[in-house]
Amino acid sequence: MSFVKGLKCRECGAPYPVEPVAICEECFGPLEVDYDYAAIKTQLTREEIASRPKTMWRYRELLPLDGDPAVGLQTGCTPLVRAERLAAALGVGELFIKNDAVQHPTLSFKDRVVAVALSKAREFKFEAVGCASTGNLANSVAANAAAAGFPAYILIPDNLEKSKVTATQIYGATVVPVKGNYDDVNRLCSEIAGRHPIAFVNVNLRPFYGEGSKTFGYEIAEQLGWEAPDAVVVPMAGGSLITKIYKAFGELSKLGLIEEKQTRFYGAQATGCNPIAAAVKAGTRDIRPVKPDTIAKSLAIGNPADGYFATGVITNTGGWSEDVTDAEIISAMKLLAETEGIFTETAGGTTLAVTKKLIEQGRLTAKDRIVIAITGNGLKTQEALTLEDLKSIEPKLSAFESAAGFTRAATAAA
Repeated sequence: MSFVKGLKCRECGAPYPVEPVAICEECFGPLEVDYDYAAIKTQLTREEIASRPKTMWRYRELLPLDGDPAVGLQTGCTPLVRAERLAAALGVGELFIKNDAVQHPTLSFKDRVVAVALSKAREFKFEAVGCASTGNLANSVAANAAAAGFPAYILIPDNLEKSKVTATQIYGATVVPVKGNYDDVNRLCSEIAGRHPIAFVNVNLRPFYGEGSKTFGYEIAEQLGWEAPDAVVVPMAGGSLITKIYKAFGELSKLGLIEEKQTRFYGAQATGCNPIAAAVKAGTRDIRPVKPDTIAKSLAIGNPADGYFATGVITNTGGWSEDVTDAEIISAMKLLAETEGIFTETAGGTTLAVTKKLIEQGRLTAKDRIVIAITGNGLKTQEALTLEDLKSIEPKLSAFESAAGFTRAATAAA
């Protein structure tokens, strides 16, 4: 049973039927899904959710499908890790990592949005799917399209990490590198969608696609014992994820599943691509596009589609946005790995580095219950790291002791 009433414009509120359209004809604002929350409230309880399988579909009343999902049946319910060693290193109390680096099937939060988008593509009877991507979305669309039997057309900037390109090609998708940055790729996808019957998940299916990100927020609240945290730090590329986590907490409160709480939202960007952070710091919601130049390629969107709405969430909740250098990103990736045993990609390094900066600024304190959103796996961006070259040793005990730094006195004591 679907609880979707239709689509509506996020700017002027104009209503639209449930169709593969993303832009309001009245004001050119973005469309979003409109739900019958009164009806959902009679169906969805904590007990009902707890009785369901541990996947993102346990919140299915709040997702825009008419029937059962066609793909991504095992996606969701990733760990919320109590990060005590990292908290001690940063000087805070309650610190949690929402770890979508272990997401099924392609190790990023994009599996959530793709599961919804491709399931909706099947309901709309599309026969092919596609996307514009900086890497993680390409991986997920290709993998889930293969599982669902869809031909997939993946357009990417021509400077992506080799590992992400390989992890897209392996699924048999048609992968097309485009000269330019993500914004050039996205414009081309919009033109293709206007001429060919392809379901581009972040173009003509964008209103439905974005709803999958809400499950990231639902899970945080449920895993915290049906409470919202004091603060969430979220990486920002197009800006959608931070707005959808905000929407998720609002929906849970509206349904009586959590107590109403003013969670503060903090946005993380790389200094080499920081249009949303720059707007927040300038006290404006007007986004000035930039040309990306950062190792955090999954965040390298210079003209973010949801930047205006992301700045609104950040400022209206009393949060803030910061950006960090490539060196700070790499340092944070190492810190997370060495304290919590979690290998994150450059986007996660960005998020943790910004968290560290926010703590130093006093914007996050030891009294806060903080959640850091880790959205992708470090295996995807190994090219960004330069680690110590390893040297072989002879198969002798003395050689090991020398290489490992064991002193003769310590060896004798042992």
